[in-house]
Amino acid sequence: MTLSEIWIYPVKSLGGIRLREAEVKEKGLKYDRRWMVVDEAGIFLTQRLVTSMAFIDVALTPEGLLLTQRTNQESISVPFEPISNEELQVKVWDDWVLAVAVSHEVDEWLSRQLERKVRLVFMPSWSERKADPKYATDNENVSFADGFPFLIISQGSLDLLNEKLPEPVEMKRFRPNFVVDGVAAHAEDNWKKIQIGNLSFEIVKPCARCVLTTIDPETGVKGPEPLKTLTTYRRQDRKINFGQDVVAKSFGTVCEGDPLVILTEKDKPAL
Repeated sequence: MTLSEIWIYPVKSLGGIRLREAEVKEKGLKYDRRWMVVDEAGIFLTQRLVTSMAFIDVALTPEGLLLTQRTNQESISVPFEPISNEELQVKVWDDWVLAVAVSHEVDEWLSRQLERKVRLVFMPSWSERKADPKYATDNENVSFADGFPFLIISQGSLDLLNEKLPEPVEMKRFRPNFVVDGVAAHAEDNWKKIQIGNLSFEIVKPCARCVLTTIDPETGVKGPEPLKTLTTYRRQDRKINFGQDVVAKSFGTVCEGDPLVILTEKDKPAL
């Protein structure tokens, strides 16, 4: 069992970046979803509402992020530290979070690309957003990710799905942080505590999937799959689950190829 892929998504709902190694922090992998696009009211935007966000790729540079609109090849740099000192309250799902505006220049560029008035905000280290206390085990904080700091999916789970689909989909549809190879499909459903390399993690809950998975990240076109097929075999309690939400119990660096060890599994319900 090995860690076969590591992904970060620095700007929520924009393009992902595959890494050879990444630093594990409480809120998630370093740089993962530390930036977010919001509307004029400070409400978060994603591809669920603005499918053209799928066309903006993100790259890491020594100075910060490089955003590139794939169809017109226009780019802009986003510094790791915001140019602005403007603090503002922004909303992601049900949470209001203190963030910092990045810069007027970036806001104008994004507004032009997305054809609506938007702003780019950054979550500084001192800003807190708590993971769902119903599942979080140690009052963990999370970035602008949907709910938890990390998402893990096995390659076997995707392979099984693709056997059932009329057209295969790539793992990037599901935006995981960790992809694990060498295990059976949905083996991750049964894990409770795991170790990747030298670091320990805890699986807290299944990840319920939404319409975002039906948007082709290359074309921005929305269709019925893969949710239509997942509904036939991954529906539970009116949710469609694929992958597992995770919190870190230790911090450091993970690398592609790191071994994964199952420390404990979830209790099986009595028959």
